[in-house]
Amino acid sequence: MNTKALLVAGMTAVAALAASDAALAQAARDQIRVVGSSTVYPFTTTVAERFSQTGSFKAPIVESTGTGGGMKLFCGGVGTQHPDMTNASRRITKSEFEQCAANGVKDIVEMKVGYDGIAITLKKGSTHVDLKREELWLALAAKVPVNGQLVDNPYKTWKQINASLPDWKIEVMGPPPTSGTRDAFVEMVLDVGCKKFPEIAAIADSKARSAACGKIREDGAYIEAGENDNLIVQRLASGQAGVMGIFGFSFLEENEDKLIGAKVEGKAPTFETIADSSYPVARPLFVYIKKAHVGVVPGMKEYLAEYVSDRAMGEGGYLEKKGLVAMPKAELQKVRSEVTGLVNLAM
Repeated sequence: MNTKALLVAGMTAVAALAASDAALAQAARDQIRVVGSSTVYPFTTTVAERFSQTGSFKAPIVESTGTGGGMKLFCGGVGTQHPDMTNASRRITKSEFEQCAANGVKDIVEMKVGYDGIAITLKKGSTHVDLKREELWLALAAKVPVNGQLVDNPYKTWKQINASLPDWKIEVMGPPPTSGTRDAFVEMVLDVGCKKFPEIAAIADSKARSAACGKIREDGAYIEAGENDNLIVQRLASGQAGVMGIFGFSFLEENEDKLIGAKVEGKAPTFETIADSSYPVARPLFVYIKKAHVGVVPGMKEYLAEYVSDRAMGEGGYLEKKGLVAMPKAELQKVRSEVTGLVNLAM
């Protein structure tokens, strides 16, 4: 055999070995792995539990890493060392989509799960309050206008912001920067509230204006409580009246014996106000699926079919009983068609 033939034979053997190693790596995982949003976590976990009861497949492993953290893991690459799906309490961003593509994750299926509201919560027994978004911004922003100038936030109590509010110390527990709930709160509350002030409108540079709206104070008034929303629930329930928490509506609904929701601009967070979008801080929730893993990791098609079923996502389904606000029938039918058909997301 000549040198060229030996080289070709060697390359073929190496390729076959690599293919064999890849097959072994794929076969090494027989459970679906999901990462991402702590808000979507209870819904995805509930579907995983129901799915595992069929006895055909192992229960998916679901981890609460936050939306941003989940996107980084999901977009890390293709192969069973990477997650199959990621939960998200906001839509995937253009930069995340591009990062996925750069790492070979080019075929992504987007599954809208339903709707949720971001609740501003207090310990049960606290005075009921109605907060405007500009008041929430004044309470939580790093810099606020005083005498026409943006200065370090001087407000220590809610009464200093509005004399009709209780004389509570401003103390709010909420999600960290990796959380989709934090992103949505900034977009739907702080970015809206800050626009009421001429000092913000006067900032010509759009990036500087956005930073002024979205930067949260770091003097202890806002407490980053990690990705475990149940921890916020526990701290609120055992703490003093007036301390507030920020998390998804489903956690409020599950703990109505311990907590109450503050109104935002006249609307309380309820199933009905989130469903009709009259609650100002309502949002859609998502799961993103790595199409390349379907057919490789056992049970993915079947798990997705369970997730988009009427008994799960539909009105009166078991996810609604967990606090998810279900989509209208026509919207659910569209989502089901796209997910079962594995339609690629286009941005």
